[in-house]
Amino acid sequence: MIISCPECELQVSDKAYSCPHCGYPLKEDNRPPKTRRNSSKRKRLPNGFGQIVEVKNQNLRNPFRAMVTVGKNSKGRPICKILKPQGYFPTYNEAYQALMDYNRNPYDLNDDITVKELYERWTAEYFASLKSESGTRTITSSWAYCSSIYDMRVKDLRARHIKGCMENGIAIIKGVEKTPTASIKSRIKSMFNLMMDYALEYELTDKNYARTFNVSDDIIQEKEEAKRSHIPFTDKEMELLWENINTVPYTDIVIIQCYSGWRPQELGLIEIENVNWDEGYMVGGMKTSAGRNRIVPIHPKIESLVRKRYDEAIALGSKYLFNCTDTETHRGSLKLTYDKYQYRFTKIRDMLHLNPEHRPHDPRKHFTTLAKKYKVDEYAIKYIIGHAISDLTEKTYTEREVSWLIEEIQKIK
Repeated sequence: MIISCPECELQVSDKAYSCPHCGYPLKEDNRPPKTRRNSSKRKRLPNGFGQIVEVKNQNLRNPFRAMVTVGKNSKGRPICKILKPQGYFPTYNEAYQALMDYNRNPYDLNDDITVKELYERWTAEYFASLKSESGTRTITSSWAYCSSIYDMRVKDLRARHIKGCMENGIAIIKGVEKTPTASIKSRIKSMFNLMMDYALEYELTDKNYARTFNVSDDIIQEKEEAKRSHIPFTDKEMELLWENINTVPYTDIVIIQCYSGWRPQELGLIEIENVNWDEGYMVGGMKTSAGRNRIVPIHPKIESLVRKRYDEAIALGSKYLFNCTDTETHRGSLKLTYDKYQYRFTKIRDMLHLNPEHRPHDPRKHFTTLAKKYKVDEYAIKYIIGHAISDLTEKTYTEREVSWLIEEIQKIK
């Protein structure tokens, strides 16, 4: 039915609640208020603001967990931490609002992070960037001496605490308490330099106290004194090595080193494809330009020993000449690393009652001593052991043949 609006006198339906022309109310509107469509739809957080996760199947009163982004790992993925002081909410939108409030005015979430937690977070990223196992071992061995500050808050860490680890730290190595050597003290300092740089970057501390002091002169002097001279083997010790070549494992590698001058690390890097049996030499080396890819003749005394190791490598399917096949320390890799060689060298030394001061570099010193004793050419010695040659004529204008190096090394009896 059509009626006239009392206000504008225009025609309007009698069912209208208000005049469509002038808006005059015609009758009381008892309809429920309209709600916006999708009002409960979850809003999407901006990138880098954090995460909201619904914890299901636990019948929680506040199942929505709010996580704040505090950094990124080595793969570029976000590192998140639970929002404080409240991290759980009854609805998604309440968690969303809390994260928006936090990002509008961020505050410190890491007041209570411990040194141990910092170490775990830093190493997860730092170790992934390392290309060798030795770098990881350097950090983990240094960290073992720092247990006294594991539970300390990062923001409370000061230079005196780091120095305390360097001077008085104790690590349990194979059931034995050990204190830091000069070398370990320097490594602890370097470790905290890097770790606290990381803490500073992520605003976990306002200052890197590890960089506020230098390694003391006493530690430097101690470290230099630790670099004691290497000791060649005596004639009696060489006799013992030869006598036990078939009874004490890996004695043959020590003898090979005595007649070739390789560094311990270099032994494990020699590949079988670089053993030239036709001309009688090996190629290998590391550390310096003079030491890399150098030719080392195979002395007649060790030819059969090298041949045996070569055949073993072929049988094992290994590309390296020297391999570790004993199960006592084998962890899936046959490669002879420095640590593996050091362990076996020490065992040989103690089993044969050799000078307890002997170290894995001593066979290299023994080779040089023999070479000088039998008047091997000075430049031939440097070529073989990989030392730089400063003489311009020899270095630049002299071309040496492999046959000359072989003739020189054969002077050693």
